[in-house]
Amino acid sequence: LIFIASLLLGTTITISSHHWVMAWTGLEINTLAILPLISKSHHPRAVEAATKYFLTQAAASALVLFSSMTNAWQTGQWDITQLTHPTSCLILTSAIAIKLGLVPFHFWFPEVLQGSPLTTGLLLSTIMKLPPIALLYMTSPSLNPTLLTTLAILSTALGGWMGLNQTQIRKILAFSSISHLGWMTIIIAYSPKLTLLNFYLYAMMTTTVFLTLNTTKSLKLSTLMTAWTKTPPLNAMLLLTLLSLAGLPPLTGFLPKWLIIPELTKQDMTPAATLISLLSLLSLFFYLRL
Repeated sequence: LIFIASLLLGTTITISSHHWVMAWTGLEINTLAILPLISKSHHPRAVEAATKYFLTQAAASALVLFSSMTNAWQTGQWDITQLTHPTSCLILTSAIAIKLGLVPFHFWFPEVLQGSPLTTGLLLSTIMKLPPIALLYMTSPSLNPTLLTTLAILSTALGGWMGLNQTQIRKILAFSSISHLGWMTIIIAYSPKLTLLNFYLYAMMTTTVFLTLNTTKSLKLSTLMTAWTKTPPLNAMLLLTLLSLAGLPPLTGFLPKWLIIPELTKQDMTPAATLISLLSLLSLFFYLRL
């Protein structure tokens, strides 16, 4: 109870703060609250996952503090929306990329998700992504669009490619998360509201998938193959949810893509839009395999 409450508290502090130090405090509370939830089982794998998570998040938080201090030192502003110094923007972008697990800082995320239980994995892929995305949302006007687009396209590419040969469902979901974060990052500079929409829908669909897997106790593809005999209706719903995560048209998951692609075309980024759409076909393949 204490840890879940701290988790909610940390998230709330970060998304409602104006001052950089308050945002940093919220991120730290979040990190410390989820560590016991990851290592709850006392399995060496879980402890290792908690350690990896702690190290990456601590490094990212330090970078957030460093970037805001640099900005305050150069401009005298501690307000989150007033991040104007270019170096600070660069450091902040990399810090948030580490926090979210965007390529090239994605290596910790599949490992941590694989080592933690399904319910904690759900928290890691949804609630823990909210504070960094909120910070991105607040600072988006001053960030470098080229850098964000590069990170986004790389994330969608690697999220798709690396998920192809996985058999562990949690790792597949981790790579799916990375490629969805690519979609959110590419549009943040042009239409932040679309990023939030994408995030909410992603969080809803991922929650459905994790809770379904938690009910059927499926952790590997081999256990998922026999899961349909236990609860056929639940597995039919899982199929639809996975197709929705893949972004197939009649389903909800297609909506953010449908809105993001025209928005990118308006910004004269048709090549980027084409590329990211083609790369999301890679992740469609592993959803279909699930």
